[in-house]
Amino acid sequence: MEDAQFEEEEFETQFNGRTVWRVLQQALPYWPRLVGFLSLITLVALLDSVFTYLSKRIIDEGILAQDAAALQSILTTYGLLIFVQAAGVFGFIYLTASLGERIRYDLRQKVFNHLQTLSLTYFNKTPVGWIISRVTSDTERIAELVTWGLLDVTWAFTSILTATAFMLVINWKLAIIVFISFPILIVVAGEFKRRILGEYRQVRKINSQITGSFNENISGVRVTKALAREERDLQEFQFLSGSMYQASFRAAWLSALFLPVVQLISAAAIGAVVWYGGLQVELGGMTVGGIQAFISYITFMLWPVQEMARVYAQMQQSIASAERVFALIDAVPEIQDHPEAIDAPIRGDIQFEHVSFHYEDGKPVLTDFNLTVQQGETIALVGETGGGKSTIVNLLCRFYEPTSGRVILNGHDYTHLTQHAIQSRIGMVLQTPHLFSGTIRENIRYGQLEASDEAITEAAKLAGAHEFIIKLPNGYDEPVGEGGNLLSVGQKQLISLARAVLARPDLFIMDEATSSVDTMTESLIQKGMEVMMRGRTSFIIAHRLSTIKRASRILVIQQGQLIEQGSHAQLIQQRGYYYRLYTQQFRREREVAYELAR
Repeated sequence: MEDAQFEEEEFETQFNGRTVWRVLQQALPYWPRLVGFLSLITLVALLDSVFTYLSKRIIDEGILAQDAAALQSILTTYGLLIFVQAAGVFGFIYLTASLGERIRYDLRQKVFNHLQTLSLTYFNKTPVGWIISRVTSDTERIAELVTWGLLDVTWAFTSILTATAFMLVINWKLAIIVFISFPILIVVAGEFKRRILGEYRQVRKINSQITGSFNENISGVRVTKALAREERDLQEFQFLSGSMYQASFRAAWLSALFLPVVQLISAAAIGAVVWYGGLQVELGGMTVGGIQAFISYITFMLWPVQEMARVYAQMQQSIASAERVFALIDAVPEIQDHPEAIDAPIRGDIQFEHVSFHYEDGKPVLTDFNLTVQQGETIALVGETGGGKSTIVNLLCRFYEPTSGRVILNGHDYTHLTQHAIQSRIGMVLQTPHLFSGTIRENIRYGQLEASDEAITEAAKLAGAHEFIIKLPNGYDEPVGEGGNLLSVGQKQLISLARAVLARPDLFIMDEATSSVDTMTESLIQKGMEVMMRGRTSFIIAHRLSTIKRASRILVIQQGQLIEQGSHAQLIQQRGYYYRLYTQQFRREREVAYELAR
């Protein structure tokens, strides 16, 4: 439903000249192909009108005049031009298709590359389904607009202009009769365009909602099945699909109605031509071939008008897609490197000086937070959910920046360091480990791409992951599945730890890394943690207090404030918040152990 709320905030797209220009700019690097296919489609459209004129001559100068030599000459010209047109058709299809593929490739690369630069805030606020639609279907529509859309428009205008020119040459009076029907057609087409476009716009909006619903349901399939939500989710999805069906049906109905209306107007124009042209034949001012040519030219002129609603609706959808894609490309990262930022080591003391932070205005998460951490210390963060523990870590990693105050790393205000300098020197193991599709070896190597197989094996041994890896059928080359779904949570956690070990970071962070694993795996993770924490500054967020007893310092965070700090023994002696939290947890663990023993 998050996608639905986000999509509702989008504006109604109108024809935007600046957006169209930006779309056309995507083709500028390949301008020879652009010029090539536009020239060829113009030639093909022009030859269509020439063929109609040659057909007139065949009837008038060859068949009716019974002139075999003239007929043979005209047919020879006709045949040669057929080959020219065939080559033109092949050329414009090839150039249009190849240009479209290049634009799709460039746009997707540009969007994906820009996504890598955006701050974490952007991804927290933007639904995944919305981003996926921008990278896939919206880039597809932009490429269609630059290629086939532009081709349709060029063909339409060329057909109308050349047909008009030939009709004026044949009989200007009859041409005026045809032109009288055009304002009626334009008004009718405009009204249908407006209605059809409104329905297509609704279809596009619902399509984004369906994409988001797909993403949520597939990602949360375990929760869905565990809570037996299949029927309810099916009803919600049927509602979205039904809404899209209704909007699509209305658009299809209007499109189907549009063509017969245009045909009726066209039939009236053709009837007028036949009637008036017949009179002209009797008076000697018009030939049979001329009437036949006029009817063909009317078709050339009216067919683009008939297609106008479809082409214009597709163009508007493409422009709407372009505005969404360009909105993503134009999104400015909230955290940006200063022009004079440097790349320096962060191994050293860490200081939080009067740091305040909020995600939303009026809802502070940290208020005047102060902390000094010496190089090599292991800092444990405990406290109630939402108290600010993860925020401290996110600020330290510079995923966010303080709204006031500053963070100092190794003597540098970290806003004077590049983001790469900070984040490339941090190793992090999260509560919910994420692995990428591929093998175990590739996932361990993810943060250190040049690492040798020997280094990967050594990192896995230090993290406690080697033993279970070598028992798998393919060892280190075992596929992990999408998101690591072929492995258990504990196995994924150990691989994440091995990945951090291999990167040899200056700063190590564990965020609830043992909260979802069994006791045996927790023991392995703790051993790997001890290896990681030797000689480097570490931050550990944990609800299981038994895992942080040996921390250099334990910080108790409550409502964004540091209310207690000290070693485990010191905090137990103080008999404050930590003492109560620890004794309650210890008592629960004893009760659970007792029940299991029974």
